[in-house]
Amino acid sequence: SNPCLPLPVLQATQCQMVKDLRACLLGQSLRVDCHYENKTSNPLTYEFSITKDNRKHVIHSTISVSENIYRSRANVTMHKNLVCLYLQSFTTSDEGVYMCELKATNDYTGNQIKNITVIKDKLEKCAGFSLLIQNTSWLLLLLLSLPLLQAVDFVSL
Repeated sequence: SNPCLPLPVLQATQCQMVKDLRACLLGQSLRVDCHYENKTSNPLTYEFSITKDNRKHVIHSTISVSENIYRSRANVTMHKNLVCLYLQSFTTSDEGVYMCELKATNDYTGNQIKNITVIKDKLEKCAGFSLLIQNTSWLLLLLLSLPLLQAVDFVSL
């Protein structure tokens, strides 16, 4: 049986799973969201890279050394279950297959990897880019976190 199948919380597996990888345009920057399911409280290391012309270029990483041309333009923010890459001054020369690779310290199941192909003309703007459509739990979280909507009790009337 697959050890990575969803299990009751008490029975958390070792699998650090990258759930989803999405990209959008934020002004002149590319934003790549790497969603993962955190099964451990161990520190998380990450690597964002791009493959173009059959070569892998590291953009931002805590695992290996990133390339100079990207390092000055890239930054990463980490939230609960989300690692976000921002690449400034995004142009068509930055098109390619972006990869998010995550590894939890002392987690021996190996690195978790997901790819996304990024084409500038096909990117949506981040403002109109919604996680909510695909994921209702995000909608619930948002509703619960917005003070304006805390009067949401009227729904049950």
